Amino acid sequence: MINKIAPSLEEAVGFIQDSSTIMIGGFGTAGIPDQLLEVVVASDARDLTLIANNAGNGDDGIGTLLRLGRVRKMICSFPRQSDSFDFNAAYQEGRIELELVPQGNLAERIRAAGSGIGAFYSPTGVGTLLTQDSEIREINGKTYALQFPLFADLALIKAETGDRWGNLTYRKAARNFGPVMATAARRTVASVRNLVDLGDLDPEAIVTQGIFVNSLIQVDYSTTRPGGFK
Repeated sequence: MINKIAPSLEEAVGFIQDSSTIMIGGFGTAGIPDQLLEVVVASDARDLTLIANNAGNGDDGIGTLLRLGRVRKMICSFPRQSDSFDFNAAYQEGRIELELVPQGNLAERIRAAGSGIGAFYSPTGVGTLLTQDSEIREINGKTYALQFPLFADLALIKAETGDRWGNLTYRKAARNFGPVMATAARRTVASVRNLVDLGDLDPEAIVTQGIFVNSLIQVDYSTTRPGGFK
């Protein structure tokens, strides 16, 4: 009997090796898998590469990993929001590498990894420092830069509802990068607000199919950071 529901957060996330690449869902404070990130913080994993929309909010989660010097590289679209002080300090002191990726390219590079696409051309960033080392090609009179997929060892995502097979639905903007990240990692772990029986989810409403999810766990979203979206 397939049952991907984990008995604890630690067992859901599993062992994290040094030098792992971890995708983390979230857009601002919407859809951040806070409880799963706490497991990463509590682990001994170091020299990590993190792929996310932004470089942490405040002192929690990504911010804690940055402050502790556990992150080698950050791949994101928006590293300089007002409360990303841990990233700012690490970057200005030369303790972390940054790969800045426009948000559309970030989503498409992750999607390409999950879809088995070897590379693709995008017009975004052409003529800027972001593509100075990229292969440039003109197609039908328009200039494009070659972009490569983004893979991860682990994806941590937040969903609204799941069943024991790992099928997931999301809540509004909290969906953000979760569905594409789930397809692009060797191991995907989801936190969910609600667990339901098999068959309770309308197949037409399932966003992430269970084949992409390795484990999931029900968490209390009332503990979400103050001011954050639940």
